[in-house]
Amino acid sequence: MSAAPTLREWLGADRFALTMSSGFFGFFAHAGVLSVLEDEGLVPVRLSGSSAGALVAGTWAAGLDAAALARELLVLRRADFWDPTPGAGLLAGRLFRTRLESLLPARSFAACRAPLAVSVYDLARGKTRVLTHGDVAAAIHASCAVPVLFQPVWHDGGLLVDGGVLDRPGLLGMPSGERVLYHHLSSRSPWRRRGSPSLSIPRRAGLTALVLDGLPRVGPFRLPMGKLAFERARAATRTALETRVSDGVVRLVA
Repeated sequence: MSAAPTLREWLGADRFALTMSSGFFGFFAHAGVLSVLEDEGLVPVRLSGSSAGALVAGTWAAGLDAAALARELLVLRRADFWDPTPGAGLLAGRLFRTRLESLLPARSFAACRAPLAVSVYDLARGKTRVLTHGDVAAAIHASCAVPVLFQPVWHDGGLLVDGGVLDRPGLLGMPSGERVLYHHLSSRSPWRRRGSPSLSIPRRAGLTALVLDGLPRVGPFRLPMGKLAFERARAATRTALETRVSDGVVRLVA
């Protein structure tokens, strides 16, 4: 019996897509993972994601290199997105949207360097929608609109919030048949019940999951931890590349 491939071998064997899960301010860890893939020339041909995953997958698909995104994130201050306004959420989201629009080289899905799918939750329809056309910044903004923290976003005929509400993995927009590297952020959110299916690592043909446990929890009042999360995710991803895939998963403590 041949040995299981390392993650590097698996990624290098054929083209692959990248999916990144939701996870509050987990975009620091996502950026750390993607920066290593970019350094190693292991770049995805298609991307999807929810919330924090949509932010990182979406900005990269729109042409912003992982290193440039990391530089932006590592100087992020709460004042850069903190705009409390009366409404159905603490923050209006205008500062976040403006900053996002200023970062994106491509403004439409059609202009992205790789196909992109962004999961959002439609409040009126009570279901997840996958956005693949139109304004990229609006789609990412909607997918990142964490209920209670951010006000919902009116876009594409619906009132939209965080894609992680029902599609935490961000996989609904990934076509079947793709080889997928899925970066799974382990959740410690107090509002998700223990054993919730949304916290499970998804299984599907062709999917390899990368799980980095023990990363620092980052939030609007814990932004300094973002640098540590980024650096530990980078270091763990380098180790993960030389780790053998076991039953579709590479799992390490970061």
